[in-house]
Amino acid sequence: MKIIEITSGLQMSITNEESDVLGQFTEGATIPKQQFNERELHIANQLVNKNVLLRKNQDGKIIYRKA
Repeated sequence: MKIIEITSGLQMSITNEESDVLGQFTEGATIPKQQFNERELHIANQLVNKNVLLRKNQDGKIIYRKA
């Protein structure tokens, strides 16, 4: 488990797997859904539910980026 700080000092614990997926994102970068394998996609959706990642539909394609 790791502790991350999201907005304005709010801290949240995430698993090591979630941390690995989150580590793929640089500041302002987006990653298309097709770039993830099935497990990483499941973890990315968990991070969306925790408001750590944003999932957007851009030109008919699903992309993920840091919140």
